[in-house]
Amino acid sequence: MDEAQAQKEIDQLREEINRHNRLYYTEAKPIISDLEYDRLMKKLIDLEEQYPQLRTPDSPSQKVGGEPIEGFRTVRHRIPMLSIDNVYEKQGIRHFDERNRKLLGVSNIDYTLEYKIDGVALAAIYEQGKLTLALTRGDGREGDDITHNARTVRGIPLVLQGDYPPVLEVRGEAYIANSDFALLQAEQKQQGEAVFANPRNSTAGALKLLDPRLCAKRKVRFVAHGLGYVENLKAETHFEFIQQLKQFGIPVTPGIRLCHGIDEVLHHAEEMMEQLHELDLEIDGLVVKVNHFSLQEKLGATSKSPRWVIAYKWERYEATTQVRNIHVQVGKTGTLTPVADLEPVQIAGTTVSRSSLHNRDEMQRLGIKIGDWVVVEKAGKIIPHVLRVVMEKRKGTERDFHFPEVCPICQTPVEQDEGGVYIRCPNLECPARLKETIRFFASRSAMDIEGLGSKLVEQLVDSGLVKNLADLYRLSEKKEQLLSMERMGEKSVDNLLRAIEKSKNRPLWRLLTGLNIRHVGTSNARILADRFRSLEELQQQSEQSLAEVEEIGPVIAHSVHHFMNSPYGRNMIQSLEEVGVNPTPPLQESNEQDLPETKPLAGKSFVVTGTLKRFTRLEIQELIHQLGGKASSSVSSRTDYLIAGENAGSKLQKAEKLGIPVLSEEEFQLMLQNQA
Repeated sequence: MDEAQAQKEIDQLREEINRHNRLYYTEAKPIISDLEYDRLMKKLIDLEEQYPQLRTPDSPSQKVGGEPIEGFRTVRHRIPMLSIDNVYEKQGIRHFDERNRKLLGVSNIDYTLEYKIDGVALAAIYEQGKLTLALTRGDGREGDDITHNARTVRGIPLVLQGDYPPVLEVRGEAYIANSDFALLQAEQKQQGEAVFANPRNSTAGALKLLDPRLCAKRKVRFVAHGLGYVENLKAETHFEFIQQLKQFGIPVTPGIRLCHGIDEVLHHAEEMMEQLHELDLEIDGLVVKVNHFSLQEKLGATSKSPRWVIAYKWERYEATTQVRNIHVQVGKTGTLTPVADLEPVQIAGTTVSRSSLHNRDEMQRLGIKIGDWVVVEKAGKIIPHVLRVVMEKRKGTERDFHFPEVCPICQTPVEQDEGGVYIRCPNLECPARLKETIRFFASRSAMDIEGLGSKLVEQLVDSGLVKNLADLYRLSEKKEQLLSMERMGEKSVDNLLRAIEKSKNRPLWRLLTGLNIRHVGTSNARILADRFRSLEELQQQSEQSLAEVEEIGPVIAHSVHHFMNSPYGRNMIQSLEEVGVNPTPPLQESNEQDLPETKPLAGKSFVVTGTLKRFTRLEIQELIHQLGGKASSSVSSRTDYLIAGENAGSKLQKAEKLGIPVLSEEEFQLMLQNQA
């Protein structure tokens, strides 16, 4: 092979490896195995060693590390890398928003919400699309030049793609993934080395190594979350800039949300905290940023931190304990959830003995076995989750857990959601599903059957007294058997039977909620009940007609249509009708027997937003329905009134733009009094 042929092959290998780096680190969609990737890299390295004159600084081969350096030089940041102010309560986020709105003189602000990664702050600087410099935060004014190590960091491309600015400083976080850290600890123990304490310290140490080949072995990764100095930036908002970074081939902070107002920030914050287990890295909070760069500039910064960003942090508590066993629970929709039974351990003042492992994919990521020692984390008030396996404690006696191919309760072959991670028991009559379905059916958000608690449900199903929902309404014929059950005296049984009888005439939306149709909660159940008014009418609808209902859409429509027309759904509805379940249609929910058109809120559509003082959200929505109105979840041109409580957000702003009348709780009650 001559030099020209070698150059051609090297160019092709570099292009292919860069493409796979982008697919793996930026898009999370790898198409080749690690082994195949390593073969491509080895081929490139071999060629560059054979033709050293063809090796370049931006070759992906530099990801494995070059020659050691003698020391670090200090470089001044063009724009200081300031720290971020912290708050530890949600009220602090509201105060942050109130201050910003006051300073800017606006009623609502768009924010972004992202995870705060517990890593090492890093700035990567590109000129004409090539990595030229990488700096640590240092003291915020000056940082250490760690370019030699940054070239080995996964997620920092040596060459950008797409329509990038001529000069671009990307700021983000360097970290070691939990799964990689667990393997690193095991390798250290095997080689008789001191074992690293935590991923963050290991990352910081790796970046300060003089030999980049040693840094490469620690598998440090990078995700971007902001910008420093940049020339000819086209993005006008932070969210837009983050999307552009993906196009340049740079991985970005996971799960970033765009929020229209502080209410959406707090709503999405709850969701993101519940999804912590899905991330293979350590998180110690959330970061809220004003989205528009022009507003960021107006807000400016103090000497210590920018005014346009704040971190909502929580205390992180960890403990190490052993996995006694792993078992699978079956939920009301048939979802099989693996659960780790742990040796009891104290975390943040509570005893933890169990932790959900969520799904099979999560178990595979953790590489968890029965008998493993694991690090369990409890962040703030979030339920504990397994952070990583302590690989160096393995003795070889641990046992693999094989995810069941059949339901552990009814032995029905399980099925995986198409395109999803959840594995379900498809048997609608599975006893485990039945128990969860009855619990939900009797809950306050559904049929509200007082006295039908979890322990009693267990006894009813296990004894065979209840084999379906309709059997609940046949219990009046089996009073003697009820009396023989644990903690069921004469008074308790009578109260239970009265509650069951009373539930026969609950509103239609409650029954629709309790039927446990996938994707149908109380809000969607109300919409369907308002539109079709009876189970019979709902059963007659096509999937198309259901999808055309406002706020329903094709996914919910398919689920409802499938249930209503399946043998299981038809049999359930028929059996409930046979035992006297006769739900009241929406227009008859009020105790008053007046005609629909005479009800005070007839034909009016309401949206409720903000924090209410006199009502819960469910209470005021029920009142609106009882009085002939419609309670919707989103503001549109068809909305007649918006009822706004404290801290109303984007819905209030949209209503004001559309000219929709806005009522306080007091004004809403006054309206009812006047119309009465």
